[in-house]
Amino acid sequence: MTPSASVASRSDRGAAMPTLFDAARECLDAASIEDKIALTHRHAAAFLRGELAIPAGGSEPEPIRMPGRPTRPALVHPRELPRRGFGSTEGRAAFVHSIAHIELNAVDLAWDAAYRFRGLPHAFYLDWVRIADDEARHFTLLLARLRALGHDYGDFDAHNGLWEMCEKTAHDGLARMALVPRVLEARGLDVTPGMIMKLRALGDEDTVQILEVILREEVAHVAAGSRWFRWYCEQRGIAPEPKFRELLSEYARAVLHGPFNVEARSAAGFSEEELAALMESAGRV
Repeated sequence: MTPSASVASRSDRGAAMPTLFDAARECLDAASIEDKIALTHRHAAAFLRGELAIPAGGSEPEPIRMPGRPTRPALVHPRELPRRGFGSTEGRAAFVHSIAHIELNAVDLAWDAAYRFRGLPHAFYLDWVRIADDEARHFTLLLARLRALGHDYGDFDAHNGLWEMCEKTAHDGLARMALVPRVLEARGLDVTPGMIMKLRALGDEDTVQILEVILREEVAHVAAGSRWFRWYCEQRGIAPEPKFRELLSEYARAVLHGPFNVEARSAAGFSEEELAALMESAGRV
């Protein structure tokens, strides 16, 4: 069966329009990187053409212990990942692999947001489908660069921290929007400029160009998290800044590390109070 056949075939037979939730789950379940990326682009395009329905009722989302993944890389605790410099091709390949792993996780995180949280405005689903499509494109760029450096996805160990936070926030869209895009994924806004400087000094413009694309587009992705976090707060009559501080304390203190890219985070929708909360939680104030 070709990727997306299980979703598309029902429409071909004249049955009811396939749903976004079915398409998202198919992307989440895809185990090979080729299928996951192909399905993501195909279903995102179908949704943008109006070919995937968002049902008002229906079944509840199922828990997902782990999305479909290839057998490699091995997933280890972050402390077990070796630190490598950029001075060698091997070190740069390991770095590109680590970013590719984050982007592949981000594909699943975006699809899980679209799959798990029901009854929301169409704009919510539009944001996360587009983000899944962007993240798949980022992964493809990084995979090509990794192969140019003589390696492939799975050649280096990785960690599962992004998906673990996804599991912890599966019960609440507000917590998910606050913590996954605005804390974990936003970390890229903080560290990528420094990585670009180091790689440029080494003459690795091929990797630099990819990171510049990712950095520019990730600001918009984090901004989507900010927008929907505030939407949830407004719906519940909650002040966003105190709630963000509360969620940082409950879930994220161990994963916060400064310094923070204040300019990029401000562009991505962080208020001054939220930036102060990040710095305090990271032990910088």
